[in-house]
Amino acid sequence: MKVTTIRPEELGPAEIARWHGFQRAVPGLDNPFLSPEFTVAMGEESPAARVAVLTEGDDVVGFFPFERRRWGVGVPIGAHVNDCQGLVHAPGMGWDAAEVLRACGLAIWEFDHLVDPQPGFDPHLEGRWPAPIIDLSGGIEDYETLLRSRSSRFTRDLPRRSRMLGREIGDVRFELASHDAGLLDTVLAWKSAQYVRTGAPDLFARPWLPRLLHRLLATESDGFTGLLSVLHAGDRLVAGHLQLRFDGVLAGWFPAYDPDLGKYAPGLQHHLGTARAAAAAGVRHIELGKGGEDYKALLANGTLMVGTGQVTRSRVVATARAAGRAPVRRLRDVVTSSPALYRWADRVRKAHSAADSTLRRRLDPASTR
Repeated sequence: MKVTTIRPEELGPAEIARWHGFQRAVPGLDNPFLSPEFTVAMGEESPAARVAVLTEGDDVVGFFPFERRRWGVGVPIGAHVNDCQGLVHAPGMGWDAAEVLRACGLAIWEFDHLVDPQPGFDPHLEGRWPAPIIDLSGGIEDYETLLRSRSSRFTRDLPRRSRMLGREIGDVRFELASHDAGLLDTVLAWKSAQYVRTGAPDLFARPWLPRLLHRLLATESDGFTGLLSVLHAGDRLVAGHLQLRFDGVLAGWFPAYDPDLGKYAPGLQHHLGTARAAAAAGVRHIELGKGGEDYKALLANGTLMVGTGQVTRSRVVATARAAGRAPVRRLRDVVTSSPALYRWADRVRKAHSAADSTLRRRLDPASTR
């Protein structure tokens, strides 16, 4: 096997078609985060982005997107915003992880959302965690029947709030695939404010991330599209969610809603609208992402497994990285995979944020934060 490393923008139409073919031929690889479109878009923002092209003779048999950082440390492409990671490969193919890293010039490759299974990387797993999904393969009627049996919120409360939203704000309508860049800016502003309000790091303080999301929203090719699902009441935007689709898989990303309309349960209304519209559009399942948020436990009717771990070629680099990062990563994985622990951590974070805001106002009455 030969491994050649290139920049994402060097991928040609033949390589991209081959990449799509592998995604369609191997179960589990049809996640849009594993698509070449995500890799190429991320390459526009990251000078460290690379793609390893694996060949046997004249045949391309795999693609491995990654980012190369200092000291030979490798991470998945778009690491902190990439919800599905791994090597996209031909059916039945195996590989030697250490040899791939050597050809890429990497001493270590760390991952936290490894697709399951990955023949060459599975021996390096440190943990496997459930990632909730909405499985629509049985049809929307079966899914909604399950939701109604699970919680009275779907039999009485949510329909009542939807009617109230229509009466008080305007006719409620849902659109699965808007490409309105202005609406995306509004959704990202809501999400940024939510991060600040709850004490979480504001991802959108990094200018490259909004640029990436706008680039993906404008991308549409063979099976892949970026889309913004939106819920309106009259002329008012209520909620939005940037999502990526490849064939029958829809992956959610950065859901947000107008905080002034919280009494109408806009988040749940939007997610239910997404499930209905996605089922009608031929989506098999919606990936909600690893995490223990309450709404995921309420909406999910299935799970996929994702892996965390690292492949190492240098014991020195691995030891140095593990000393500062591994315990924190493992603790984060445990917390985010448990709804109960996630709720507890979320309450602690919000209490800390509220106390910090109060202290800031007392020390500086002019502060708006």
